[in-house]
Amino acid sequence: MSEKFDAIIIGTGQSGPSVAQRMTQEGLKTAIIERDLFGGTCVNVGCIPTKTLVASARAAYMARRGPIYGVDVGGEVTVDMKRVKERKDAVVRQSNEGVTNWMKNMEGLTVYEGHGRLESANTVRVNGDLLEAERIVLNVGGRAFVPDMPGIADVPYLTNTNIMDVDFLPEHLIVIGGSYIGLEFAQMYRRFGSRVTVVEMGPRLIGRDDEDVSAAVQEILEKEGVQFRLNASCLGLERDGDGVVVNASCEPGPEAIRGSHVLLAVGRKPNTDDLGLDAAGVETDQRGFITVDDQLRTNVDGIYAVGDVNGRGAFTHTSYNDYEILAANMFDDDPRRVSDRILTYGLFIDPPLGRVGMTEREARESGKDVLIGKMMMARVGRARERGETDGFMKILVDAKTERILGAALLGIGGDEIVHSLLDVMYADAPYTVIQRAVHIHPTVTELIPTLLGDLKPLQ
Repeated sequence: MSEKFDAIIIGTGQSGPSVAQRMTQEGLKTAIIERDLFGGTCVNVGCIPTKTLVASARAAYMARRGPIYGVDVGGEVTVDMKRVKERKDAVVRQSNEGVTNWMKNMEGLTVYEGHGRLESANTVRVNGDLLEAERIVLNVGGRAFVPDMPGIADVPYLTNTNIMDVDFLPEHLIVIGGSYIGLEFAQMYRRFGSRVTVVEMGPRLIGRDDEDVSAAVQEILEKEGVQFRLNASCLGLERDGDGVVVNASCEPGPEAIRGSHVLLAVGRKPNTDDLGLDAAGVETDQRGFITVDDQLRTNVDGIYAVGDVNGRGAFTHTSYNDYEILAANMFDDDPRRVSDRILTYGLFIDPPLGRVGMTEREARESGKDVLIGKMMMARVGRARERGETDGFMKILVDAKTERILGAALLGIGGDEIVHSLLDVMYADAPYTVIQRAVHIHPTVTELIPTLLGDLKPLQ
């Protein structure tokens, strides 16, 4: 005998709670299922805890730099990792409890704690209970990808999930993966006091971004003492007493990097392998992500997929936008589409990178007549005043339409300033709107109009 609902949501990550709230507000009898931690990746092992740790690492970094500003903190700066973890746990707990209480006290919502699996196109089994609904929303997220490399079964390793339990300082942390997650942890633990080596299979860091961005990020981290091993196309792990050896070369006599701990940061995989998708007939792509159309519908009528599991965003902000698109189409007669979304994201090292739209490479390949403006952060008064002049700002413009195509803002405030460009792009307004605006002095963003006033053809 099944329990009948109007809608079932599997997963309480960024999209799920908001979808539940809207459905209950519309009078739908709704069930939501969570097998582990309410709030999903972002709240528990992603954005919130990592950025809290980044804040502690920055505090240590600035304390050590005190003499540059004429500030003597007195003696050696030390980091108490147990207290760092306690602070992180407290921030996470507040967010987790907030989502948990929200769900469990929402009128019209039934919460199930357990692993939900599809048994058909309109039924879900959880804890032995069979739930039935004509609308099912899959919001099951993803997890760290563990590659099948030699020695992986013989060596203890960290991922972005279990590193959240670390309350000590690794002597030498080897980070496998030179992209966003890996680089944030690399700088963080270097600032805490660990030796850090980043091992990347590709020829440069963050390969999705332009070469000048990759080079600048590497230079920033190298100045802080992070070491890099690029082109490590043949990787293997070995035990070394209480530590680990990463073999990072295809050449005879492979280069061995000895460390105390290893962090795998080589990507994410969707939580679709134990979801019962076959029983419901829901299709996935070759990587296991659920295939959806522009309005987040799967190939099965009545089943939707939002958040990381659909492979259409992989960010907390895109997951929330998935909720907005789903609600607009389902309840508001507002045909919003995933393809209307402009790609934007941040790399939260210090200084941060704010990215929007096309890269320089993509602009070249587009066939458009492109203008480019670039300014080093050393020219920015606010950066000099703060003593943080690393990085640059780069903006790409379509010469014919005067529309902004993309930007990379690597420097203090870059993750915030980028939104002024993003908003103009969504407004479909010409770059001259910003170029002629009067910004506050002294700020970083005041140099955006100056940069846009000095555009040159992309060579």
